[in-house]
Amino acid sequence: MTKRGADLLREELHRLKTIERPANSTAIGEARAHGDLSENAEYHAARERAGFIEGRISELESKLGNAQVIDPKLVDAGGRCVFGATVDVESGGETFTWQIVGEDEADIKAGRIYVSSPIARALIGKEPGEVVEVQTPGGIKRYEIIDVRYE
Repeated sequence: MTKRGADLLREELHRLKTIERPANSTAIGEARAHGDLSENAEYHAARERAGFIEGRISELESKLGNAQVIDPKLVDAGGRCVFGATVDVESGGETFTWQIVGEDEADIKAGRIYVSSPIARALIGKEPGEVVEVQTPGGIKRYEIIDVRYE
């Protein structure tokens, strides 16, 4: 994952541990004070939320522990498209800018595409000036690579 992606996961982990977990613990205590737990919907909802929070904390810790963090600014791929690179492409008179990122960071609306997506797979290893063809649900799309940056 990119450095930016790792930072976002660390922020989420910190928020879950310092804000969400204590707040939910308080909610469980308040719901428990309302009496009979067998029919207490607030208690069951808070316990379910606690399970979600603990599961997500475990997932984030695992991902961060196993992640290989790449800072795109330190990548020198000789102008080729690689993981972390920002690529400007042109197709049908339209220009698109995408950064090739890991699964947890992908957000097409923000211009970040998953490294295993068909478009990213077609771009990997290519240089400015090359044209790639990508099979899409709407047919084959052709993209000309305009620029590759490591930001």
